Formats: sequence, structure tokens, C-alpha cells
Amino acid sequence: MDTAISSSLLQSLHCSQCGQSYSPFTRQTVSVCCQMPLLASYQLNQGLNKAELLFREKSLWRYAELLPVLDPRNRVSLGEGFTPLLALPRLANTYSMRQLTLKDEGLNPTGSFKARGLSLAISKAKENGETACIVPTAGNAGVAMAAYCARAGLEAVVVMPRHTPEAFREECLAYGATVILIDGLINDCAAKVQELNRYGDYFDVSTLKEPYRLEGKKTMGYEIAEQLNWQLPDVIMYPTGGGTGLIGLWKAFQEMKELGWLSADQPLPRLVAVQAENCCPVVETFWGRQANSKQYMGRPTLANGLAVPRPIGEPLMLNVLQESGGTAIAVSEEQMLEGVRELGRHEGLFVAPEGGAIWAATKQLLHEGWLRSDEHILLLNTGSGQKYLDNLKGIWQTQEHT
Repeated sequence: MDTAISSSLLQSLHCSQCGQSYSPFTRQTVSVCCQMPLLASYQLNQGLNKAELLFREKSLWRYAELLPVLDPRNRVSLGEGFTPLLALPRLANTYSMRQLTLKDEGLNPTGSFKARGLSLAISKAKENGETACIVPTAGNAGVAMAAYCARAGLEAVVVMPRHTPEAFREECLAYGATVILIDGLINDCAAKVQELNRYGDYFDVSTLKEPYRLEGKKTMGYEIAEQLNWQLPDVIMYPTGGGTGLIGLWKAFQEMKELGWLSADQPLPRLVAVQAENCCPVVETFWGRQANSKQYMGRPTLANGLAVPRPIGEPLMLNVLQESGGTAIAVSEEQMLEGVRELGRHEGLFVAPEGGAIWAATKQLLHEGWLRSDEHILLLNTGSGQKYLDNLKGIWQTQEHT
């Protein structure tokens, strides 16, 4: 490929609420019209052939035409994407399930799916001439932003809750980021970011407050389809905090339909938003127990990434759940820990508490009959358990031999 020529088919940005168009060629945050997330649109009638993917690099950049970076020289990459789909035969057999699969995003650079979104966000920041970025984070997003800013030569400021496991803080510092600790949850960190960035010196890459993290996350959907030979699972279990990945999966499926990469009559997966009982705003709104999450008060959870009490993307998440025929469910701290234990002991996977939460939710929905044992159920584990050792300490029984 001639690296001086762009292969992106990026066409425009539009407000997710009213549809008003915005230029994709300058710095954009949320829409001016509605203060809501902006979504990227592409020229999908260009005759892209999915067969060409066979000859491309095994990273998310294999889908370059459907990503927003205009000049390939601006790509900031650490090899993110194309994580494996793993069959879980022992758990499937134990619970009499026909097909149980896990996509392990913990094998991304920096140990989580956040590498996808931040690779795209920092690439676009570089392309737009930004020199410094800032983010409020529950942990993994801050680590990923710090790493990609280091790769791009940009200044990075990470604002995270004080109770975040130490591994996240240390890794951000290792990449040269400035780390600011705040008492509270991610919404409190977001308020601090707003204060620090009142003059616009930093590019704010908060969840859905810029258009491009979503574009990185959507590549999970493209990969799932490609890795399953363009036959999608019946259900995808997704741990939901800010919800960028949930929204991105659905965006990917819609784009693939338009591209003709998925047959027009192929049913799309039902998507399940899994949250922690300690912080479950989307669950509360989905089941009609509140009008929206704007006043929701959450509590810390072992699954740090799920502690997002007032997600700006809530309307988009609810649309995805409705359109896909999905549902929303919350699990307790003990349930998610048991999920971590089972995936470790039965399948050799050390997942983040978020991964434990989706397995716990799967068992609960099977018990309730919402999931059927003859369906293909895909678990999307968003990160490695390694960074959560502070949170997971003591959940395994120690056997001492003398």
C-alpha cells in the first residue's frame, strides 16, 4: 500500500440524536446541536470485497476503509485487534450448552479492549494536530490512552478514582502520563477533567465525547463475523459501563449488512448489557425503574469498568437493546467473583471481574429461560485479570503442602 494515500471511506459525522451533519476533518467533541455523541458515516457503496481481508494484517487495521484515519501515516498502533475466539467446551458441557464461545480482549496491547478505541482516538488526535490528551477513567482506558499517547509523542493526563487498583496507576506512570487521583467514581473524574480543560488545551477522549473511540470498538463486531465465517452468534453477552463497545458492535453489524458482507436475511445477535448491582444505571432505566440515569448514584464495584453511573451513551445503548431484542441484567459482586473462579478453573482463563460478570449473567439468564441451551452464546471478555489482583486477592482457597 502507498502509505501517502488514504484508504478511508469516511464521509461525515452526524448527531446521534437529531442527525445534523458535522465535518470529520476538524476537532469534534459532542454535537453542538444536542450535546450528544457524534457518529461516523462511510461511503459503503464502494464495492468492498471481504475476500480481500484474507491477505491483510491481523489487526483491526485490516478494516482500514471503514475506519476514520485518512492518512495511514497517522495510524498509532501497538498491534491491537484480531483477538481470538475461544470455545469453552468444559463449561458448555457442565451447563448442557450447545455452543459457548469467548472473545478474549484481554490479549490486546495494554490488556483490554480499550486499546481498540484509544488507538483510533489518538490516531485522529495526531491527524488533527493535537498535542495533549486527557481522559477520566476507571482504569483500562487511562492505561490505553497513556500508552498510545506515548507511542504518538503526545502529552497524556489521566484522571482516575483513588480506589483504582495500583497496577493501573503504575502502568500509566510507566508510559509517562500525569496521573491525578480523585475521591469518587468516573463521573467525579469527568468533572475534574472539565475543570482542568476549561481552556481547551487538551483533547478530551472521554467515552463518546469524541467520535472515534467508537470506531475502534466496532471492529470487535467485524472480527466476530469474520472469525465465524460470516455467521453470527445468537447472543452476545457484553459487560456494560460507558457502553461504547455495545453500541459499536451494533454499528458494525449494520454496516456489514449495508456492505453485503452479511446476508440481508441473516438474523443479528441479541445483545445483553451486563452490569454490576453496585452500579447498574442502564438496567434500572431499561426496566422502567427510572426515567434515565442523569441522577443515578452508583457505588464502587470490583469490576471497575462497570462503575459508570451516568453514561452519556445511555439512549444509544437502550436503542441497541431494543433493536436487537436484547436485555439488561445486573449481577452481585459475589456472582462475578464466582464467574472469575469458574472461567479460571474450568477453562484456564484469568478474566477481569467484568468477564466474571458476563458468565454469571449467562448462567442466570439460562436458569430464567431467557437464554436457550441450544443457542450459540458468545461472551465478550473485555480485559485481563492481571491488573485486578488488588480486587481479586483472596478469592481462591490456598492449599499449603507440608
